[in-house]
Order: sequence, then structure tokens, then C-alpha cells
Amino acid sequence: MSFSPYASNGGTVLGVSGEDFAIIASDTRLSEGYSIHTRESPKSYKLTPQTVLGCAGFHGDVLTLVKQIEARLTFYKQTHNKNMGTASVAQMLATMLYGKRFFPYYTYNILGGIDDEGKGCIFSFDPVGSYEREVFRAGGTASSLLQPLLDNQVLFRTLHLTLANIFHKCHGRSSSVW
Repeated sequence: MSFSPYASNGGTVLGVSGEDFAIIASDTRLSEGYSIHTRESPKSYKLTPQTVLGCAGFHGDVLTLVKQIEARLTFYKQTHNKNMGTASVAQMLATMLYGKRFFPYYTYNILGGIDDEGKGCIFSFDPVGSYEREVFRAGGTASSLLQPLLDNQVLFRTLHLTLANIFHKCHGRSSSVW
């Protein structure tokens, strides 16, 4: 057996945003292989009053990353006398992840919150800091199961309403087919 600096402690995080809300959800199981270490280890971390980080993967890296983010946010608040906005936290996290690109954190990160305009936002990250603002995203060990569900349930509803609006504008009436 060869040495590996990483261990997969599993976990799944999920983010969904809307016009005036953002939700970060996670499981609470911390495991390794077939062993369950605890069933009470949440993977969502409140960073500011408007921002929450969902973070799963190697638990040691998760704790280290969250601790470093909190230290930077404390420094920012003491320097500027205000909390950092959600989009700014996303940029800061991207910079932190990019700084560790040669030996990256083994974490799945989804950041959610309310932006400066009062709208919900979700940001998903890859291991080296590339990020994207999205309406919904799943990350972690069950993301391959949850993402198609989100695509179907959230995107279908959006697509359904969009098609209904197009039909209504083109024909001047609504359709009972929808």
C-alpha cells in the first residue's frame, strides 16, 4: 500500500439560489471507506451574515480552508469596518485555491449568499480556483446523482415557464397544455 496525503471523507453539498434567497445544504455524515466516524458533522459554514460555504471532501483540508477564510474575513472586517460581500468572498476563495494549485485542497466548494443587489447567488469552484456563478449546483460524492435531479426539477420549471411566456406573447393567450 502506498502513502496518499489525501483521504476521502465523503460528503455532499448543494446550493440553490433564487430572486431573493440562496440555500446551501449538506449531509452530516463523516466517513472513510466503509467506516462512519460520525453522523453529526455538518459541512456548511456561516462565513458572514450573508454568506455560507458548503465544503465537503477531505475533512482536514476542509477545516484548514475554513479556518484560513475566517481569518481573512476577520482581518477584512477589522480593516474596513464592514463584512465582505458574497461576490468578494467568492473572489477571495478563488485566489486562495489558486495559491494552492500545486498541492490543492481536496475539497468540493459551493458558496452561497445574497449579493450586493439583494439577489441570491451560488458560486461553484474547481480545485484550483476557477469559479462560476450559477443558479444551482451539487458537489461532492453524490453530485453525479443530484446534479441531474436539479437539472430536471429546477431547470425544467424554468424552461416550462419560459416556454409558456413565449407562447403567451406570440398568441396573446395562455395554453391549457402547459
